[in-house]
Amino acid sequence: MQDLAASVQDRVLSVVRIVLQENAIIADVHPESRLVDIGLDSMDMVALMLKVEAEFDLTLPQPEITPENFQSVKTMELMILNQLRPGPG
Repeated sequence: MQDLAASVQDRVLSVVRIVLQENAIIADVHPESRLVDIGLDSMDMVALMLKVEAEFDLTLPQPEITPENFQSVKTMELMILNQLRPGPG
C-alpha cells in the first residue's frame, strides 16, 4: 500500500505541475502546499480535476468534488486512494 500511495502522490504532483506550467505559474509544489496559495483559481481546479480523472482513468463521484479534496496534493492523493481501493463485497 505504501508503494501505491507514493505512486499516486508522484502522479498527482506531476498533474499539478502540468496545470501550473499551462498557466505560467512558477511555484515549488509539495504534498502539503495549498493549491489556491500557489495561484490556482476555480477554473484551474476544474482543469486539474479533469486531468486527475484522465491520469487515473476514473470518474470522481460528485460528492468527492469538493474544495477540501482539492486543497493540496495530499488531499487529492487521499481522495484518489479511496477511489482506487476495492469496495466491500
